[in-house]
Amino acid sequence: MNPSMIPASREDAAALDATDPLQAYHDHFDLPEGVVYLDGNSLGPPPRASLNKLRDTAEREWKDQLIASWNDAGWIDLPKKCGAKIASLIGAAPDDVLVCDSVSVNIFKLVSALYLARKAVSEPCAIAYETDEFPTDGYILQGLAKLTGTSLKKIASNGPDAAFADGIKIVVKSVVHYKSAAITDIAAWERAAEKNDAVIVWDLSHATGVIALNMQRVGARYGVGCGYKYLNGGPGAPAFIYVAKKAAEELDQPLSGWMGHAAPFDFADGYLPAPGVKRFACGTPPILSLSALDGALDVFDGIDMHAVEEKAKKLGDLFLARAMALDLTSASPGLDKQRGGHVSLRFGHSYEVVQALIAKGVIGDFRQPDIMRFGFSPLFLTYTQVWDAVDILGNILATEEWRKPEFAIRRTVT
Repeated sequence: MNPSMIPASREDAAALDATDPLQAYHDHFDLPEGVVYLDGNSLGPPPRASLNKLRDTAEREWKDQLIASWNDAGWIDLPKKCGAKIASLIGAAPDDVLVCDSVSVNIFKLVSALYLARKAVSEPCAIAYETDEFPTDGYILQGLAKLTGTSLKKIASNGPDAAFADGIKIVVKSVVHYKSAAITDIAAWERAAEKNDAVIVWDLSHATGVIALNMQRVGARYGVGCGYKYLNGGPGAPAFIYVAKKAAEELDQPLSGWMGHAAPFDFADGYLPAPGVKRFACGTPPILSLSALDGALDVFDGIDMHAVEEKAKKLGDLFLARAMALDLTSASPGLDKQRGGHVSLRFGHSYEVVQALIAKGVIGDFRQPDIMRFGFSPLFLTYTQVWDAVDILGNILATEEWRKPEFAIRRTVT
């Protein structure tokens, strides 16, 4: 949003709400009264369709139809069905996305498969991730490096041209940075990877459902992402894996479970991988979680992701402009800059301020060492809610209410 167009009053914010093209989506969600939920970037709220689908799966399909529901209710097809819905949001072919496992497990499967393919032709193959990447990505790669004995490197955030030195052939990188919300130029990185005969596994966790993506158009062939953030699939919702079909056919993933078999119900002794991304399935799919995600994804049917991204940016700009007036420091790209669906602020007592905000019904989260992080999910948030949230933040800072002892008590999940 051009800084000159940022609402100057609550009335201006209300005027934006009145003309919001996404306004009708607000009623799809079931949120507590009086809560301003600025944590959809960590856990999306429940869509009504998701809760209804979950109830139907548990109380009718499971309770009444029992095991017949694997066929009659289409349980066995849910990983592909949900994958096709996600594919439409990331610009992938419907058959190239599968919902399965967690982001961590999917990174392991995909990077392992890529590493084994390189090793099979005796190519040197160092693996790398950025120094400030989301921790689980690095942890998984550290474990994989120990298992395989391959070289693991950390690279600085200096852009794609500097990323593929020292024999680096596989890079894991987020599209939207989990702290700053900076958006990566996927096409530029893919061009650099191709030039260096390397590949990139994209972590789409903080991007899917909030920014417009077109993985096929920019030449991206590999990706993983979660279902519980902007996709609103519920706590612990299963993740997804994206592998372009031609690329998938060349890979053998190491967790060769029976659901990744070409004919799992033949119960054959030998493993024969399924075609395409289906070979990246492993164990039995978690049907209740998949059903909740399936219902949540219906909310996105026919949605214009460019409109979603535009509103996320406008909400973030409104919040950021008013927060800067409180003398807070931004850890995110500034006003009218390309940014994902959240804004991060620095403050010496960020944890305590976030707890004070939560006590007043404004829910954000804290990230070490000093980050207050606020997500702006465009489907249920309004401009007036964001305006009010900054008013509450300003009051907490002005009164120093955050100094109350109860707000300093560290909880397990921050």
